[in-house]
Amino acid sequence: MALLLGALLIFGALFLVFSAIGGLSPERQGVSRSLEVLEAMTGTPAAEPGVEADQPFSERVLIPLLERLQGLGRRITGADQAERIRQQLDRAGNPAGWTVDRVSSGKILGTVVVLAFAAYFALMLGAQAPILILSLAVGAVLGFFAPNIWLYNTAVKREEELLKELPDAIDLLTISVEAGLGFDAALQHVARNTEGPLAGELNRVLQEMQIGRSRTEALRGLGERSNVKDLKTFVSAMVQADSVGIPIAQVLRVQSGEIRIKRRQRAEEKASQVPVKIMVPVILFILPCLLIVVIGPGMIGITEAFGSK
Repeated sequence: MALLLGALLIFGALFLVFSAIGGLSPERQGVSRSLEVLEAMTGTPAAEPGVEADQPFSERVLIPLLERLQGLGRRITGADQAERIRQQLDRAGNPAGWTVDRVSSGKILGTVVVLAFAAYFALMLGAQAPILILSLAVGAVLGFFAPNIWLYNTAVKREEELLKELPDAIDLLTISVEAGLGFDAALQHVARNTEGPLAGELNRVLQEMQIGRSRTEALRGLGERSNVKDLKTFVSAMVQADSVGIPIAQVLRVQSGEIRIKRRQRAEEKASQVPVKIMVPVILFILPCLLIVVIGPGMIGITEAFGSK
């Protein structure tokens, strides 16, 4: 009950704070004065009292609150930080509904919410002043960087999937080009017959080419949106082959062989790491149980023998 009451108080405080921020800003006051002057000059009748009450809760409360959070996020987040967030969104695959403004407002909202929860739980546990200050500082930092952590985690998982899908996609692309398809048609064939983030990236390359970007620019954009080294190497080889005039099929065959070799090397590397990684659970959990089973009966017998004497 206390937790529910605290959560209600926290969200109520958030709403009041951000409503006050939006209502007391100079821009808001200036716009309100201008609207009042225009309404007085044109003689527009006032809205009926029940019209605003008939609007949904999201239009009356949530959307204005989100707009105020986005405005505050733009003020706090500089141009450099906004560009970094945009790069993180590209690496994460631009999740639906996530924009630079949404991430900026989420950082502010996360800071306030986590800070309020940290203060509430610290006060419930009766923490002293130093622990209270430390918990508030940790909560503020965690809430502020929570969207960045989520984007980074999403980007890392997505790049792992890209790395797994890349060899098979390049093999299919090589077969399609050697069968007589052009490079653009082969890209479309691979994007249509595969699934996952790589298919989405290839679709984006094709869409950029359709709206007027050159093949070189679209491929370079594909390499810039990811930190996968194999993908960057493939894109660089395709760009150089397109600019120099080397046959695409020959370059694709070479790239396909190199990427298969790298995939086998990564598998061998992970296999060589297994004995080292398995040593810790074996020493901590398996060996003690074996020692108890093997030495335990003997120790019990020795104890009984010496105890009887």
